[in-house]
Amino acid sequence: MNRSETLRRGFGVKGTLPWEHREGGRRYFSLMFTSAESNIRSVSEHFPQRVGRLTLRLLLALSFVAAITFVFVRLIPVNATSVGFFYLVAILVIATVGGLIEATVSSITAMLCFNFFFLPPIGTFTIADPQNWVALFAFLTTALTASQLSDRLKRQRREALDRQREMERLYALSRAILLTDTAQPTAKQIAHQIANAFECPAVALYDRNTREVYLAGPEAFPDMDAIDAKLRESAIHSSVLREDDEILITSIRLGGEPIGSLALTHAFLSDAALQSLLNLVAVGLEKARAQDEVNRAQVARQSEELKSTLLDAIAHEFKTPLTSIKAVTTDLLSNPEESLSQEQRGLVAIADEGADRLDRLVTEAIQLARIEGGRFQLNRGIHFPSSLLSAALRQTKSLSDGRDIKLQVADDLPLVFVDAELVVLMIAHLIDNAVKYSRPGSPILISADAGEKGVIIHVADQGPGISEDEQTRIFEKFYRGSSGQHLKGTGMGLAIAREIMRAHGEEIWVKSSPDKGSEFSFSLPVAPVEGAE
Repeated sequence: MNRSETLRRGFGVKGTLPWEHREGGRRYFSLMFTSAESNIRSVSEHFPQRVGRLTLRLLLALSFVAAITFVFVRLIPVNATSVGFFYLVAILVIATVGGLIEATVSSITAMLCFNFFFLPPIGTFTIADPQNWVALFAFLTTALTASQLSDRLKRQRREALDRQREMERLYALSRAILLTDTAQPTAKQIAHQIANAFECPAVALYDRNTREVYLAGPEAFPDMDAIDAKLRESAIHSSVLREDDEILITSIRLGGEPIGSLALTHAFLSDAALQSLLNLVAVGLEKARAQDEVNRAQVARQSEELKSTLLDAIAHEFKTPLTSIKAVTTDLLSNPEESLSQEQRGLVAIADEGADRLDRLVTEAIQLARIEGGRFQLNRGIHFPSSLLSAALRQTKSLSDGRDIKLQVADDLPLVFVDAELVVLMIAHLIDNAVKYSRPGSPILISADAGEKGVIIHVADQGPGISEDEQTRIFEKFYRGSSGQHLKGTGMGLAIAREIMRAHGEEIWVKSSPDKGSEFSFSLPVAPVEGAE
């Protein structure tokens, strides 16, 4: 008998042991042999008690056979056939009430009594008639077969009752897991439900997601520190451990990955019931984790909506005083007859420039709040790509700082189906961004060509470039590259551009390397029908 077979018989495990398919099996075999030795010690300790109960049952069975023999020898004389029938009935009763050992011993004893008291010559164990030998062995064979069949049926009935009880407990546990209270830790509730459903004195559940161990049951583990360490080890190595045949520690797996571990005391479960229990616990833990993610996403969405609403409200509140300030500064600067000194005129010009900058900031904040809050609808139309670029250049003419902006548009570009106002706003943001971050006097190239699924527009500069680490963050709100910390800006232009593209079902991307400039590109969907702006 090999090691695996020894362990299977020692622990009552059917099929392949879990760790027989894993590397490092020696370590687990060593642990299990240690547990097997503890099982042997446990059996040795309970051996006298078990022998005493078996002896009592044997005495009762033999007393029943002796009583039948006494009745038919002393009180009611009958023929040998009737006595043999009563012996068979008695053996069936013994097999049903007791077990196979009692029934087998009773069968042999009844055969000897039948021979000694009822088959001639009476009072001896010899048989005169050869036909009685056949009857005697037929009786013994029938008795033994009936004993085994009765014991097998009894064992099957007991196993069926055990399976039914396990199914009822698993059903109760599944209902309890579905009705867990989200206000309390789900793993803690599952541990208490296992203790109640399976009447376990002590239960410990380790959730690998939270790295917490939850205890339940009326009793405590003898060495909680050791149990805690073995729970974590089982969750990492997907191992199964037993302690003195009283504590079972096994991993909980979902989709082939360990998500926790479970420790039970005095839990006598079949392999199928244990696996079903672990599956239910895994589903419960995964349900709790998914619910936590949904709650966090909902909180984040509500927080984002609140921030967008608040930002929109504050921005609108800024608009009214800004309009007044801008009107005053414009009037003062446009009227040369005003009695303003040169110094005063310079201060008014600074105020006017600041009002323009603050107005752009407020406008971008309103745009971003509306886009993120979902409070806008695309007003799509059919447009020439060149007209969109021209409109964007007109908007940014005052901000171009005298730069040489080169426009290259491929011939015969298809018409696009977009919201012209938003796309022009996005192109203007990209041009403004290129002016800010490129070297003074360096040209800016804007080009458009046909792609596989739409018209691709590029805005390229000859600035310091963007590192790979920053390329993943430049489209975040309020993020400004390390090379532009000293420049004026809000850090919202690229975020607005990305949201506009996402609203159109498209994306925006960047190609850049240090000291070689940057190129922002985006795709516009082609119009489904021909038309003009």
